Amino acid sequence: MKINWGTGIVIAFGLFITFILYFVFTVQSDSKYDNELVVEEYYKHDAHFGDEMIRIKNAQNLAQKPLVNSTSDGITIVFPDVFVPKNIKGKVSLYRPSNKRLDFETPISLSDATLLIPKKSLSGGRWDINMEWHYEGKSYLTKEIIYIN
Repeated sequence: MKINWGTGIVIAFGLFITFILYFVFTVQSDSKYDNELVVEEYYKHDAHFGDEMIRIKNAQNLAQKPLVNSTSDGITIVFPDVFVPKNIKGKVSLYRPSNKRLDFETPISLSDATLLIPKKSLSGGRWDINMEWHYEGKSYLTKEIIYIN
């Protein structure tokens, strides 16, 4: 049987479409290629963006800022001496961009100026840290990116 050029083009298009459909279905059904949003309720989060910018600006205007470091024990957050540790309230949210199931929050309750997040609760890789805290009626938001080995 002899195949002319028109039949060849139709076969090529058919094979190409089959390949694309196979690829799309494979990516959509395999949990390895997870398509998660960073924020669950994106539009609700976006409505409070102005408030978030004010808190970030408050944190940037501090003369002495909290320091976020990766140590062998985990992640340490050290507040400057100008703050009374017991008056600092808030939470530290740790987001893992590659796996939503590893995200968690830790409340800020201090007896001294240092908060330690133990390494046993952190897997290796990138962590986005959002620290929302209040001190003497003013709200602050600090965002950091830390890499854990």
